[in-house]
Amino acid sequence: MRKDIDIPVAKNIQIVAVREWDNEFLAQSWNVYLINNRADTLESVLVLSRGNDKDTKTSTLRHRLGDVASKASAKVELITEEVFGFTNEYMVTFFAEGKLFERHFVFKANTISEENVKPITIMHTEGVIAD
Repeated sequence: MRKDIDIPVAKNIQIVAVREWDNEFLAQSWNVYLINNRADTLESVLVLSRGNDKDTKTSTLRHRLGDVASKASAKVELITEEVFGFTNEYMVTFFAEGKLFERHFVFKANTISEENVKPITIMHTEGVIAD
């Protein structure tokens, strides 16, 4: 029965980590964003995040982003430096074109760093792009 359900893999979306000034903590912090590079709006976006290494796992967090417009971004969460050594996973699901889409993204251990930043043109900044 489950094999009869077709969930296509989402294209033209990205998960990125961006270092930004945080007015609440008065320091530079890393934030994770979802970027919609598609020509249509992503509807009812849900993002599941979790991290793990050999011995430890983080809590699984679920984020409801609502709708994300075309060529726009939405903040998912603050990511702390304590979990940079973990493999951090993000599962994105949303509706578009009358279908349910999903995509899995991974920041491998220790990849969120200043050495790995690349231009994020849609946000006019630099950040680390998840695989």
